[in-house]
Amino acid sequence: MKETNRASWSGQLAFVLAAAASAIGLGNLWRFPYLAAKYGGGVFIAAYLILSLTLGFTLLITEIALGRYSRQSQITVFGKLGHKKWNFLGVLATIVPLVILPYYNVIGGWVVKYFVAYVKCIFCSADTLSDPNAFFASFITAPWEPFVYMVIFSLVVSFVILLGVKNGIEKSNLVMMPILFLMAVGIAIYVATLPNASVGIKYYLIPDFSNCDNFGKVILGAMGQMFYSLSLAMGIMITYGSYMKRRNSIPSASVRIVAADTFVAVLSGFIIIPVVVIFAANSGVNGKVAIEAGPGLMFETLPKVFSSLGVAGPYLGLIFFTLVLFAALTSSISMTEACVAAIGDYFKTKRKSSTFAITLWALLLGSVSAFGYGRWESFKPFGMPALDFFDFSMNSILMPIVAALTCYFVGWVLSPKRILAECHRHGGATGFKYFYIVMVKFIAPLLVIAILISEVCRAFKIGGWSI
Repeated sequence: MKETNRASWSGQLAFVLAAAASAIGLGNLWRFPYLAAKYGGGVFIAAYLILSLTLGFTLLITEIALGRYSRQSQITVFGKLGHKKWNFLGVLATIVPLVILPYYNVIGGWVVKYFVAYVKCIFCSADTLSDPNAFFASFITAPWEPFVYMVIFSLVVSFVILLGVKNGIEKSNLVMMPILFLMAVGIAIYVATLPNASVGIKYYLIPDFSNCDNFGKVILGAMGQMFYSLSLAMGIMITYGSYMKRRNSIPSASVRIVAADTFVAVLSGFIIIPVVVIFAANSGVNGKVAIEAGPGLMFETLPKVFSSLGVAGPYLGLIFFTLVLFAALTSSISMTEACVAAIGDYFKTKRKSSTFAITLWALLLGSVSAFGYGRWESFKPFGMPALDFFDFSMNSILMPIVAALTCYFVGWVLSPKRILAECHRHGGATGFKYFYIVMVKFIAPLLVIAILISEVCRAFKIGGWSI
């Protein structure tokens, strides 16, 4: 396929950093440690590593190769490949970031709020976080604050997008990602020096089969976390792949992306689990209860932990929420770009117009989630707060459906040989041919369907397989 005038990354490093930046998000920092603590520490980590290098790797190279081969985003890629009947899948894949981005920006606004709060704690001697539970509750139920902070976060993201692929996304990642890695490593080293930190580290790393009452749950939990962590089925990797130069190796880039994402996910456990275990022991609370999933861990439990650390607490809190802010920004940037590219490819609009349209959309739909715990609290589709409903409908339902259909398309309609040919350009990586064909045609679709079923079971507390 001929090269186009489409924007491109400056090189493989830029692509890997951008893709890794997309993958490394809030889920790495709050859900991975929780699942590891829940499902036997080292047992879960081992399962996660194996699944990342098999299922995750397969899905990742599939999406990247589709994007690079076609030089299109997710909404137009199937038509470009000569299968217009499958354009519906491109539409579904575009709906995912269009719905996730608005509420993700709301959570990004929460992170900005906590970043500002810790700055005030240090430089203004403010004691705003003395009661983290009350602070969080008063903030998310406030009349306007959640919306205002969402707007601030969204505008920063939109500014980066307006600068373009090389001058905006690439340069911002070149700054934020190394800092994110350094901060994560630095915090992990500091936590390891705390008294009794070894207890938490052992709890995290040593396999504990007594915590694995059902090994199937461990596999499903690891599989689901890996799937959502790698930004799959969101159109992001297709879009980012469309900016990838043909001389760069897709398999080697994919391995590096998986490695970077896994490194931060595992490292987050070294940061969070020891400090929470120490805090739980000193406070007389159950460690498993303290290490909870979701916003409660990030915005309530960890601020309590930081407060218990004395003088160092606010500084550690500021560094941690700076790390979280960078992770949130890079993920939001990637989702915004996937939406902007889709609009631009489909309607042939310029970047400025597409960015304005997506920003406006994100603010309008995001307001539903921003006000969902306050002035619009009564709006609860299927009994869920708006943010939880959007999260469930996309992450638990539509994303696995998109991934399963993508596998079916590549495996049985397009042919895996097309993807392999794109991966083998310039003689790159030929050893995984049969592995890839078996994975994309048979194993990957079944595993993704298993994720779909387990997520529905979890949400509605159906049977004993909910994770």
